[in-house]
Amino acid sequence: MFGKRGSDDGNRFNPEFRQPAPAPAATVPADTAVLARPASAPPQPGAVVAPPARRPVEPPPLAPPPKKVQRERSESYYDTKSQVFSALIDTIDLSQLAKLDPESAREEIRDIVNDIIAIKNFAMSIAEQEELLEDICNDVLGYGPLEPLLARDDIADIMVNGSKNVYIEVNGKVEQTGIRFRDNQQLLNICQRIVSQVGRRVDESSPICDARLPDGSRVNVIAPPLSIDGTALTIRKFKKDKLTLDQLVKFGAISPQGAEVLKIIGRVRCNIVISGGTGSGKTTLLNCLTNYIDREERVITCEDSAELQLQQPHVVRLETRPPNLEGEGEVTMRDLVKNCLRMRPERIIVGEVRGPEVFDLLQAMNTGHDGSMGTIHSNSPRECLNRIESMIAMGGYSLPQKTVREIVVGSIDVIIQAARLRDGSRRITHITEVIGMEGDVIITQDLVLYNIKGEDSNGRLLGEHVSTGIGRPHFWDRARYYGEEQRLATALEAMEKRAD
Repeated sequence: MFGKRGSDDGNRFNPEFRQPAPAPAATVPADTAVLARPASAPPQPGAVVAPPARRPVEPPPLAPPPKKVQRERSESYYDTKSQVFSALIDTIDLSQLAKLDPESAREEIRDIVNDIIAIKNFAMSIAEQEELLEDICNDVLGYGPLEPLLARDDIADIMVNGSKNVYIEVNGKVEQTGIRFRDNQQLLNICQRIVSQVGRRVDESSPICDARLPDGSRVNVIAPPLSIDGTALTIRKFKKDKLTLDQLVKFGAISPQGAEVLKIIGRVRCNIVISGGTGSGKTTLLNCLTNYIDREERVITCEDSAELQLQQPHVVRLETRPPNLEGEGEVTMRDLVKNCLRMRPERIIVGEVRGPEVFDLLQAMNTGHDGSMGTIHSNSPRECLNRIESMIAMGGYSLPQKTVREIVVGSIDVIIQAARLRDGSRRITHITEVIGMEGDVIITQDLVLYNIKGEDSNGRLLGEHVSTGIGRPHFWDRARYYGEEQRLATALEAMEKRAD
């Protein structure tokens, strides 16, 4: 029964493709027969017909190299700048400069640099001289070559791969810039300036660091020896003007009726988890939802690097702390969430849940802190629930699976899924309720889904947000308690009519 069958050699996983046996001497070789015969003639008896030629599979076309969005400067410019900068450092009194306000310090530096250029007799046009003055002022007082990029509000991410390569993300697409640093040491110095403002450090002994800029932009630095080609700096920029749900509607991230549902969810104190991949807009959406929290509520936020921008007057912001040089003094997210419970919070907001602190957040949601929120990295609402279970297991809790799921069901009301699509646009793809359990399985129901219909001539994806036809969501009683049931019913009804 398990023996070989026919001429099978038993090697089923690596089949051998053999050439056909050579034709007898009397027959015409296959290639000659095919070439000599007209296309319409039937094959000669006994001739070996060659198999049809396979069309070679071509690889997809290579993406064009990223276009550079800034003019690249010449080596002579950087040589001149190094000489002027060295002369400036020898001339200026940094202790006196530190006592001046930024505007006065900038004017002082410009005067000294103008004198240095005149004394050394550098041949420069007025435009080049103004450019050099601005660059050196940025080096001494700001973030060097990064300053013009930080000033642009249309940039979402700045990615520095060593001193020679700087990339930015604009409208969901990555572009290379012509900006470069003098050398790796200048780049590392700027990174150290950024992280020192929030009491952190980056060097060979501590080469990885998370920090933030004064405007809340998120910063990550990884330095040599871990980063082989020089220090890698990544800045997730925050817009100066805080986004609102109405602006997300304008961008197409959510429909007007879907935004109305989200406003009600935030207002009636549902426990919310925002799920999504990297760069999908989770933190932006969390900021938008917090705008609908009542002004009288006491809100406490816990984050690895403080980036949430809440508009409420009664907000306490907490931030984790890395260990010091002796490896002591670390304050983890779990410590912050535990401490929150002793600070009389009405809502607890965790910027990003990455590990065992998810259990403390669920406990907070389950013990009277309704309206708590957090974000989790995952690709779908169902995967979000699985990740929560995994993170609880990471904390060393030896709870039965059913007990963990009962805690999840009793804690989370709504999962909002954000996604970044292949055209660079960001969309809210699911608004999903967690409604209970059947046996050992968590039951969810989708209220709103995003359906992709195709793409236009420019490669932009086309789609729409549709209602799944749920007339009364699971949080209907909660909405009625807050007097929002009529708005909720109107929004859901409008979505159904629009879908029809």
